[in-house]
Amino acid sequence: MKLAAVKRPGDGRGEKPEAIPAVPLEFSPRLYRWFVIYLRRFFARRFTGVRIAWDGLPPESLDGPTLFYSNHASWWDPVLFMVLCSHFYPGHQGYGPMDAKALEKYRFFRKLGAFPVERDSRRGAIDFLNTGRAVLARPKASLWVTAEGKFTDARERPVKLAPGIAHLAQRVPDLSAIPLAIEYVFWNEPRPEVLVRFGAPVHQPETPAGHARDLRGVFEEALEENQNTLARMAQRRDPKAFDLLIDGKRGVGGVYDAWRRLRAMAQGKHFDPRHEEKRE
Repeated sequence: MKLAAVKRPGDGRGEKPEAIPAVPLEFSPRLYRWFVIYLRRFFARRFTGVRIAWDGLPPESLDGPTLFYSNHASWWDPVLFMVLCSHFYPGHQGYGPMDAKALEKYRFFRKLGAFPVERDSRRGAIDFLNTGRAVLARPKASLWVTAEGKFTDARERPVKLAPGIAHLAQRVPDLSAIPLAIEYVFWNEPRPEVLVRFGAPVHQPETPAGHARDLRGVFEEALEENQNTLARMAQRRDPKAFDLLIDGKRGVGGVYDAWRRLRAMAQGKHFDPRHEEKRE
């Protein structure tokens, strides 16, 4: 499913379409692979599990320009993107914006697909559009964006997105925009769960140039619907409703689990640190 092409300057008027900006992009596949291995272990230590749900079946491949846009629930979101992209679309290069000042301090993120954007400035908006178009013009590349532009509680309604992705979509024909809902919740273990739901690609009616506000509303509605579905799933607290991507650390640890382990050994039983029966 694709976004319909947007009417814009250069469409059907004898004018040349806008040229794709020549933007330098850094990406090291080798560093990316090693960093994702580290991230998977990092998530396994910090969370009970990373669990995935889909609206329908996941696409086997990404054909054409693809944008993944999400709510911004936590600091973890951008590094979670790397884990998701590498697992579901191996060999694919995932790119995303990062605050220019922060990226200057952590320059190695450039080789992991991050590109600099100045916050709350016209220059930053232009850079996002130019770099986003350059990414989406590449084969085997996709754009991953925390589209709210700031940290926002996952249950806050209505969903409000920054205008950047709507303006970008107007400039990229045949774009697939996939809403990604993310929550970090506590269930029955001391460590939280990471819950992710991939929504269906957004269908966009043709809109005249300059009506990015209408298109932004389409994106907001799709993401809010996906977040509402994920919230209901989270409230049911049923891990069987998800695919387990990363199985994390269970139990409390320390003296409490040491005593439980010894008691299990004395009874000739296998020690399971979970606080409930295994349900996956």
